[in-house]
Amino acid sequence: MSETEPTTSEATSTRDGADAATPSRRPGRERGRDDGKFGRYGGQYVPEALMPAIEELTDAYERYVLGNEDGFMDEFRERLADFGGRPTPLQRADRLSERYDREVFLKREDLLHGGAHKLNNALGQVLLAKYMGKERIIAETGAGQHGTATAMAAAHLDMPCEIYMGERDINRQRPNVFRMKLNGAEVNPVTTGRGTLKEAISETMRDWATTVENTHYVIGSIVGPHPFPVMVRDFQAVISEEAREQSIEKTGDLPTDVVACAGGGSNTMGAFAGFVDDEAVALHAVEAGGSTLEVDEEAGVAPNSASLYAGDEGVLHGARTKLLQDSNGQIMESHSISSGLDYAGVGPELAYLVDEGRVNPVAVDDDDALEGFHRLSRTEGIIPALETAHAFGFLEEHHEDLGERVVVNVSGRGDKDLDAAIEETDKRDIDEAPDMSMFTGGI
Repeated sequence: MSETEPTTSEATSTRDGADAATPSRRPGRERGRDDGKFGRYGGQYVPEALMPAIEELTDAYERYVLGNEDGFMDEFRERLADFGGRPTPLQRADRLSERYDREVFLKREDLLHGGAHKLNNALGQVLLAKYMGKERIIAETGAGQHGTATAMAAAHLDMPCEIYMGERDINRQRPNVFRMKLNGAEVNPVTTGRGTLKEAISETMRDWATTVENTHYVIGSIVGPHPFPVMVRDFQAVISEEAREQSIEKTGDLPTDVVACAGGGSNTMGAFAGFVDDEAVALHAVEAGGSTLEVDEEAGVAPNSASLYAGDEGVLHGARTKLLQDSNGQIMESHSISSGLDYAGVGPELAYLVDEGRVNPVAVDDDDALEGFHRLSRTEGIIPALETAHAFGFLEEHHEDLGERVVVNVSGRGDKDLDAAIEETDKRDIDEAPDMSMFTGGI
């Protein structure tokens, strides 16, 4: 077992009481690359059977991603443009700007091919797998956007692909499951636990442990053992690289605030990476507050997914980070109205940046997120993913605390969430929601 401490790929927890015009490749992007550590977070807490694959991947990351060996990064950027449709726009939200009396800009990752930021990382990792000579792709997914992006990238690059997805999430995200299968991926239901993202990651790691010689595991967020957190961040950093240049072009300056929803944290660090060293730019990570921030230890359930806001230090899925745990250090089952935020942990770099005071963690509950979903749809004609809607719930409640130029990362579009939004809206009295009585056959 790496890192000398015994653990499993499931969970073993321990508890202890610039210049605005400077482009990309900023110092904060180097964090974690040498040893996979972000302060006391990160590392490689994995079974010995996985260490050869981890070492092989670390070598490939350093050669191809950092060193651009064989022109890997050149091909990656070209495919992001031609297949993915980058760059995505930085759009001024006119009506929200008027509503909040400050400039609000939307980084439109929902316009990337596949409908979410997930393609940036999936395309990078599937292409890397081809450069490494791998013959098979596996991945986990929660909301289905990462599974969809991986299936698309695998089809694009002619790689067999299997996706592990919790049974509960399959039922919540049927359109994305169908999209994965349309792209030729095999979708494997995971029935253990609550059938959500945590269990899907565990099952994918079990597959990888027995197939490492010919298989690459495309982790969907900045979680897991090194080099995944830094590699996923680097693939997703194109978001903030573009937003930085676009903000200067449109306003002559950097934003005062960057806001992004946070589950595992890939879109969050993608949106933050280019701004981490700009102390004048406030960074807000918006987590799922669920139904309450209280924890039901007897039931083993945290009715939220706010690991940064309410979590404690522990080890999950190969890295030390902040987790939702009970008083005995056991991982709690999480909850969110959005499948993609329904995870009991968070990326180690975000945990570190919160401890350092560089990132402000906030929690938005299910009701405010759903109101944000309807508000953005009505005011700007953009139907966001329920994950993204949490960022707009935060904007509504806390805009008076923000500066004069706010960038919100629209991490995904809401097509996948329409069934869930209809069902959840019917349970609530939401002023901006459409009239639900038209569904005469019942919701």
